[in-house]
Amino acid sequence: MPSAGTQEIIEAVERQLSAVRSAEELMTFITRLLHERMLEYNWVGFYMIEEQAGREPMLVLGPYRGAVTPHTRIPLNQGICGAAASSGRTVVVDDVSTDARYLACSIETKSEIVVPIFARGKVVGELDIDSHFPAAFQAADREIVEYCAAQVGKYLEASRA
Repeated sequence: MPSAGTQEIIEAVERQLSAVRSAEELMTFITRLLHERMLEYNWVGFYMIEEQAGREPMLVLGPYRGAVTPHTRIPLNQGICGAAASSGRTVVVDDVSTDARYLACSIETKSEIVVPIFARGKVVGELDIDSHFPAAFQAADREIVEYCAAQVGKYLEASRA
């Protein structure tokens, strides 16, 4: 059973699903919601996979909340973001200083969670969250972030039908 905070986030996203007119609008809503309501979420953003003929796929920064990041384009073979997109699995890092994959963007970041977004069985992007607190992402956090990523995937599937 979801916790009260988790349920509140889920209900807010569900209410918004019928009101948004684009995936970008949904992602913007989710980044704002998570950044404002989840106090340990210091940076919340979406990266979407861009594929161009003759080039390697790239994660491209979409809507986000938090400090400006130098990482607006990330190859799929780099960083924790690249690992999540390449593997299709959620990656939780309790201490980014101990993970060689971490692409440093803020000395304040202590932990990170990255959840892939699937549409039609394929990874199309991800939801990335950084925290200034070590081990900030517990089971309830994973549930919230995976739920939000799944809703973006479902929206993308429905809008491209």
